[in-house]
Amino acid sequence: MGKLGCGIDGNLNEAKFSEPMPWIGLYIAAASLACALAMAVDFIRGFRRRKFWFPSKYFSINATSLTIIAVAVKLSVDLNTAMPRRVDQLAKLSSGALLCTVMGNSMPSLGAMDNSDLCTNMIALGILVITVIVNIGIQLVTGVIYLYCKEHVFIMFLMFILLLILSFSALTVPINNKYFQYKYNNKYDMALKEDSNETSKREGKELKEELMKFWMMAHTCSPQFVVGRSVTCSASGAFCLLVAMTLAEAMLRSYLMPRSFKFCTGESEYKWSTIVVLITQTIAVGVGSIAPAIRWFSALKFRCPTRRKKSSKRIFTVERYWIQLLVEMKECPLAIRIQDRFCRKLAHYVNNKLVDICLGMQTGIVLGSKAIQFISVYSMIWMLSLSDLCKKLRTMKPDNSISSDSGSESRYSTKPDLSRFVLHLEGEDELVESMMKNNCDTTDHWLRRGERKQPKHLMELLEKSTVAEGFKGVKEFDSDLVLSLDCDEPPNCWALPVVTLTAIAVALPNVSSALMKQLMLSVHEGLMYVRLIEDNLDAKGELINIRKAANVVWLGVDLDNKWLDVDLRKLSVQAESTKEILEKLSDVAKTRFVECKKIFMNQCPKERPSKWPIKVLAANSMYRISQTLLQNCESRNDLVDERLFEALTVMISDILGACLTNLRRVIFHCLSRAVIERDYCVRRAVHILGKTEKIRKLLDQQPISTLDPDRMACIDEWRSLNDLKTSSPFIPSSSAKSETVFSTSSDLYLTME
Repeated sequence: MGKLGCGIDGNLNEAKFSEPMPWIGLYIAAASLACALAMAVDFIRGFRRRKFWFPSKYFSINATSLTIIAVAVKLSVDLNTAMPRRVDQLAKLSSGALLCTVMGNSMPSLGAMDNSDLCTNMIALGILVITVIVNIGIQLVTGVIYLYCKEHVFIMFLMFILLLILSFSALTVPINNKYFQYKYNNKYDMALKEDSNETSKREGKELKEELMKFWMMAHTCSPQFVVGRSVTCSASGAFCLLVAMTLAEAMLRSYLMPRSFKFCTGESEYKWSTIVVLITQTIAVGVGSIAPAIRWFSALKFRCPTRRKKSSKRIFTVERYWIQLLVEMKECPLAIRIQDRFCRKLAHYVNNKLVDICLGMQTGIVLGSKAIQFISVYSMIWMLSLSDLCKKLRTMKPDNSISSDSGSESRYSTKPDLSRFVLHLEGEDELVESMMKNNCDTTDHWLRRGERKQPKHLMELLEKSTVAEGFKGVKEFDSDLVLSLDCDEPPNCWALPVVTLTAIAVALPNVSSALMKQLMLSVHEGLMYVRLIEDNLDAKGELINIRKAANVVWLGVDLDNKWLDVDLRKLSVQAESTKEILEKLSDVAKTRFVECKKIFMNQCPKERPSKWPIKVLAANSMYRISQTLLQNCESRNDLVDERLFEALTVMISDILGACLTNLRRVIFHCLSRAVIERDYCVRRAVHILGKTEKIRKLLDQQPISTLDPDRMACIDEWRSLNDLKTSSPFIPSSSAKSETVFSTSSDLYLTME
């Protein structure tokens, strides 16, 4: 019976049940540590990206985080476990403080939720917080918590206030998102229409100024930033600081003045794990309080420059968007199926009274938050005034001050006025100038970060292209003299000929490993931009299968030196000559094409060539390119490995260069109107603009294309332009009769009849 938990006398052996308690304590500590790490990562991420409202990505209010929080605050809801020691009582207090901290820390995440998630997550959070408050109250009454009672009551009060702030702030999110989506669409269209020039003709400086407009719009209406700069969020930051100070006060008073406390004797069932819980939760409270505190100070910094421009009457005004959803709920009739007229009337009366109560609570929360901000701002005025006075006393030299002022004014005057692209809510008029000044340099920051990451290997490859002659390799990698394997011919994409030519280059023997490595690195960098261009400009999705074929082929070439399942390095060793390598690749490709096409046609006989399987498309590309190279040699002796490798390099460079002429257009295609994506998309566009600065300067040597922007996105349109024998800007007059691909060696040329 002992194994069943019963003693010799038949009574329950309670000692058995307390044995796993220290491990449960470690489980609580692990959950607290997870909270601390997630909040720390969000803080570091926001600091690095200069988002000082610290948007919540890794620690937002959702099902996962609420489950972890519920584990972390288990000590607060433990009603009947004895906690006699000082450490035990402090751990009870730290659990409540941790819950307050994570609520204030993750408040911006409300802006990133849709309506259904917002409702379910807030209900779940409310259930958790109310449960914790009730259980702490029970423990205060029963005596399980016998120390730090005032601190517990104060933290319970702040916990309830934070729950109300989060709940009623969530009511504004649907209204604000809808409003900003409308405003963003209008400003977006206005920004596009302001510049009458074509996107492809814009200079780098003009592109940067255009992107600054889109960044300012996307940044100022970012859902998390809208919540983060609200008065309720700044008030929650102040409350989080109070919670952290309350916990610090209790710990300092406990250890510095131990005689003022009377601790009970005995030991908790959690034993040594309680100290681990206390340490991890104290760290979590400390780390989690940094972001809310900075949000609070940032809000004060925004408000302080305009503190004298706004009367106190305007300050204590509840804007329409705070109560709009509640007003709409009151005005809309209830959709209830009750036959009795009296019951229907009673239901509507109760609904109206509940909404009135919520309206009163929302008004009180907003006014209370504004009062906290008002007091904080006017307390900081004296600190700022003292700081300004100290700066003036230090810089009493008039010449220096004049020169520095004029310099700063000249620097600021060079920046475009973006105030009309700052999207703001009612009552935020005074923040327009502050938001513009604090965020107009963000574009320069991301541009500089991009400039430090120039694709140097791709640049070296593009320098070998025939850019001044219109990228002749775009035409010459595939000859029209090569007979098709099928009556229909699939279209080309930019990536597939690049990876096919690279696969052929890998199969060539007697090429130095340094040259081969350089080519692979260059193609790897180039394909990143090719994919970006094709993803944005292939709007109809006609080339999806062809692009997939390019990705599959490149994966094998890059990782295993294989084209599909053909070992290219083994092929180069077995073949006696370069011509034999090309013939084998052509034969293998033809065999694969016939086999796979036969199976596919039995299943989908009427499918378009662009929808062929990826192996069929890859085989067709390899067959045509290898046959083109074979036709360009009159005898085996004319095909030298090193020279062919150089010619292939020039072709690859030309295709990549022609594709990258679409970069300017793609930078604006990267922009998105979606609420969640637009901030990231603008930042990525600015980053790409910085990374491709040298590439764009190199490609500016290309003659102006006669193609319209839509046709420039297609490689087949480029090839059709090169077919013209008239005065095309891409074909020099000296090459009207024959087209020549030159390599870096002056004595190498491949003539196409």
